[in-house]
Amino acid sequence: MALILYSHPLASYCWKVLIALYENDTAFTHQSVDLGDPAAKAAFTALWPTAKIPLLQDTSRNRVVPEASIQIEYLDQHYPGRTRLLPSAPELCLEARLWDRIFDAYVMTPMQDIVANRLRDERERDPRRVTDAEAALRMAYDLIDMQVIEREWAAGASFSLADCAAAPSLFYASTLVPFDASHPHLAAYFERLLARPSVARTIAEARPYFRFYPFQESIPARFLASAPGS
Repeated sequence: MALILYSHPLASYCWKVLIALYENDTAFTHQSVDLGDPAAKAAFTALWPTAKIPLLQDTSRNRVVPEASIQIEYLDQHYPGRTRLLPSAPELCLEARLWDRIFDAYVMTPMQDIVANRLRDERERDPRRVTDAEAALRMAYDLIDMQVIEREWAAGASFSLADCAAAPSLFYASTLVPFDASHPHLAAYFERLLARPSVARTIAEARPYFRFYPFQESIPARFLASAPGS
């Protein structure tokens, strides 16, 4: 197959691209990356010097595409399917890009700050940074709750790039700062995301690895039900 996605089953940005691929049944080869292996890391760095995942390689065009949002736009341009992830109407396209950035910057980033803090040696942890990140998530929840009051999806009536970003960021963020009664529209939107086949498939494939998530005890039981050995 022409497309190769280098990724990790727990990485939220990798989920973002997987959702886009599954949304349109796009054929690709899934390549897991072990950055702890020096030889594997060297080979991966040769493809793209930042050695960040996900990384999309298109062998038919001799092209390596970094950055999840750009990868989804690339797929939309060169491998379009039944779901156009970047709307053709300029204003709707701008809205999809805007909410993609909001989910990445104000949900994904503080969520990752909290997880990274847990992974540090206990002496190096920063409680203030966690407090600030939790506050940022609550602010983002307020913003998203208002956005989806009368919208089925983040950028309007159609599933888009923005929802590809929303699903993984909200999944992990909700294990750290759960949604409460003050965010009913956000909670309903999250359930719509979970019901989307592309999102459900991505989560199902990650289940065997949830035991490696630093906050595994906070993952709701409904997401663990199908995990092997559970």
